[in-house]
Amino acid sequence: MTTRWRWSQWIAASLVGAICVMSTAASAGPTLDRIKTRGLIKVGVGTTPGFFAPDNNGQWKGFFIDYGRALAIAVFGDASKVEFTSSSPQQRLPALQAGEFDVLLSGVTVTVTRAFKLGFHFGPTIFYDGQGLLVRKDSGVTSASQLDGATIGIQSGTTGELNIADFFRKNRHKFTPVTIEDTSEFVSALESGRVDAITQDSSDLVGKLTQLKKPNDYVLLPERLSKEPLAPALAAGDDRWLEIVNWTANATIQAEEWGITSENVDSFLKSEDPAIQRFLGVDPSLAQAIGLDPKWAYNIIKTVGNYGEIFDRHLKPLGWQRGYNKLWNDGGLLYSPPFR
Repeated sequence: MTTRWRWSQWIAASLVGAICVMSTAASAGPTLDRIKTRGLIKVGVGTTPGFFAPDNNGQWKGFFIDYGRALAIAVFGDASKVEFTSSSPQQRLPALQAGEFDVLLSGVTVTVTRAFKLGFHFGPTIFYDGQGLLVRKDSGVTSASQLDGATIGIQSGTTGELNIADFFRKNRHKFTPVTIEDTSEFVSALESGRVDAITQDSSDLVGKLTQLKKPNDYVLLPERLSKEPLAPALAAGDDRWLEIVNWTANATIQAEEWGITSENVDSFLKSEDPAIQRFLGVDPSLAQAIGLDPKWAYNIIKTVGNYGEIFDRHLKPLGWQRGYNKLWNDGGLLYSPPFR
């Protein structure tokens, strides 16, 4: 045997070994193992109408709720294999760290501190938001710049505390912060006149409007004080679980780009496009490579729909416009990596 041949054999064996190690690492992880042993996914959520709220029968409904159901389909092939628990902004991140939740779908903002200091991983941004201000119409305030010297209610445990301070400091204005922990008190503080305004992500404030006794007496100011990319949050240490979350979200976005909906998905099973064949499991090679059921994406779209369907079902009735949450080819920011 030549020296070159021996080296070739050694390199090939090393590559096979490395691939086996990586494959084993990718297929194992404490969170996913715990989920499969338990038989369901534990999801932390909030209580904002349109995004996550129980209906009159106690069944959870909402934009983020459908993504929890989609994860259950990806892992178990069953949308019911998920448990939703409401958690306050102060409690949800420590609860995720402690392993009480497998994933937070509670409108968590992606920040560098949460990634590095708290050790969280984030899935794709599934809702682009921004912090807003809600005021009484009779105050005459039509712009955040008119709130110099105002008393402003802030929900503790959120990114809003730093954002509002940065906004007033940057504009050389002053304000008096009133930190409020209880969500119900947060709304009543504005109604009672205890504060001149309340500030949160605009998605939360739209939900708060529905909880006010006279919603038409209040207005959401036009400014957005920050960027609030909302994404699934996970504890670090389980790469495979992270990728399942990533590609579950991506599947709803990619389906909308291709025009695949819950109503017409069956007709796309006859598509001659090889990318769509892989996506829907007609060609099972992609699913086999990533270790999921060949029909995982098909079942997600058939059950909960594509991104646009999820948005229209839960958020459009509240007056939400797509805005930045349009697809990239329609002027928005939503974009899925290729399914190959």
